[in-house]
Amino acid sequence: MFEAHFQTFEEPEAGVALTARLAALREELARRKLTGFVIPRADQQQNEYVPPSEERLAWLTGFTGSAGLAVVLPQEAAVFVDGRYTLQAAKQVDAKAWAVETLIDPPPESWVAAHLKAGDRLGFDPWLHTYAAAERLSAACTKAGAELVAVDSNPIDAIWHDRPQPPLAPVAVHGLQNAGVAEAEKLRQIRDEIAKLGTDALVLSDSHAVAWTFNIRGADVAHTPLPLSYALVPKDGRPTVFIDHRKLSNLTRDHLEQSADVREPDAMAPTLMALAKSGAAIALDNATAADALSRLIAGAGGKPVRGSDPVALLKAVKNATEIKGTKTAHVRDAVALARFLAWIDREAPSGKLTEIDAVEALETFRRDTGALRDVSFPTISGTGPNGAIVHYRVTRKSNRRIEPGDLLLIDSGAQYEDGTTDVTRTMAVGEPTDEMRDRFTRVLRGHIAIARAVFPDGTTGAQLDTLARQYLWAAGLDFEHGTGHGVGSYLSVHEGPARISKLGTTPLKRGMILSNEPGYYKADGFGIRIENLELVVASDIKGAEKPMNAFETLTLAPIDRRLIDAAMLSRDELDWLNAYHARVRDQVRPALDEATRAWLDQATAELKA
Repeated sequence: MFEAHFQTFEEPEAGVALTARLAALREELARRKLTGFVIPRADQQQNEYVPPSEERLAWLTGFTGSAGLAVVLPQEAAVFVDGRYTLQAAKQVDAKAWAVETLIDPPPESWVAAHLKAGDRLGFDPWLHTYAAAERLSAACTKAGAELVAVDSNPIDAIWHDRPQPPLAPVAVHGLQNAGVAEAEKLRQIRDEIAKLGTDALVLSDSHAVAWTFNIRGADVAHTPLPLSYALVPKDGRPTVFIDHRKLSNLTRDHLEQSADVREPDAMAPTLMALAKSGAAIALDNATAADALSRLIAGAGGKPVRGSDPVALLKAVKNATEIKGTKTAHVRDAVALARFLAWIDREAPSGKLTEIDAVEALETFRRDTGALRDVSFPTISGTGPNGAIVHYRVTRKSNRRIEPGDLLLIDSGAQYEDGTTDVTRTMAVGEPTDEMRDRFTRVLRGHIAIARAVFPDGTTGAQLDTLARQYLWAAGLDFEHGTGHGVGSYLSVHEGPARISKLGTTPLKRGMILSNEPGYYKADGFGIRIENLELVVASDIKGAEKPMNAFETLTLAPIDRRLIDAAMLSRDELDWLNAYHARVRDQVRPALDEATRAWLDQATAELKA
């Protein structure tokens, strides 16, 4: 009845079976006269999702998390992961071959400095590390009296004999009916930013920036409609887009050539070097530009100017067309969510459903809209103790039956051409415990505090983050992830530069879309997260002495009333919840069948104090 097209549930290769690859790498390093090698989980543009051909860390170690790094030396090897992935890494890598270390504190560079000896040569691929990352590695090598060596070709590629081919998904034009602003106007905005930087040109090393600027989309990586590409935008004259021509139809080539020269990716290095030979100052993005680009520019006599990509902020502020589109997408998504939540309520109490059943059903309901292009990330479907794993990904091996008395946490999203969605709901299966209701209500109060926040223009996410945690903190509780991330417009579901977190330093601007997702996780017990997407809008406060902003909630899905202790809510919080549920009912109900309407009426009924 249900099936998933956009994610799999297979266990990746792992453990002892991969140890022969480590031995082969050590032989290759010895042949190249390298003491060791650094393997990041990265492609040339530091994408969150990378194509199979770039999954070198997973191929070598078995670790499949979205953030990590490995260092291989003649006698020792270590995989570095952050706190989200400690348990996963321990299960996936061969403990006899690899030590599992922390990625954050202390960082891998500390391990490198402690394990290298004077005269050692540590290799790295300058296309897979940013300038800052390479500088940190170089300092660690210097501390040990060793040398950091940039390799011309990646030694893993030399031993990965069945390495997949790079992706060649066709590029599509993202029409003005969805993009809202033409390429010429976007290039004018970018040139204004180049003028402020005082540089001669800007390299767009982030494929998201290229896609946004030139109004194109693709499918080179999973879950994000990216055409892997680069662009060079000079302060005067035509920009150049570097993209594999095999991805372009006559239509998309004609579209691109209206505003840019189109060249193959291998033309980028000589083009950059030719510009650098004139002594040009060329702006590079700290977050996505490979160290190799800095080396190319400096080596040819140019000046690499490293900083924040100005396109990231331009892209984060959605225009009127994008805002209208995302609202349409969220109503469409809400219909699929209502059908799914009603189905869960009807079927889960039998104890026959599994986590995978839930994933397959939700994707099927979204496909039934006729507009689904992809899921925006692999659906997190965790019940019982699996729900307490923040970035849990169900496999056939971990798949758990949904039992009465469990909480089921579903974090999912969709890619539609008019908008990207991301929503988490936690549902009671059977009767929840008092502890579950207390924790859920504290998370809900934090969620409502963000949703109702009013804040001066220029406020950062770090200044708002505490609002989401206050009721958990009052009980000595917390959650170990940010409260919210930016979301793109038919682009990345995790979009910078703005976020609501302790580290969120970018001011929130009207037109930005951010998630609001506080949670609580009881190890080996249950997980709770409530996530809606919020649009930053102007707040009209009578007598305000400065411009004020607020959030408009985009997501439309019931919040499980059975998990709410109404006595813990203030009158304002109760009013917000009932008004939200009335809005969900009004906007979603007309598109539902009679049985799902009846379920929605009950799920959104007014909650009394």
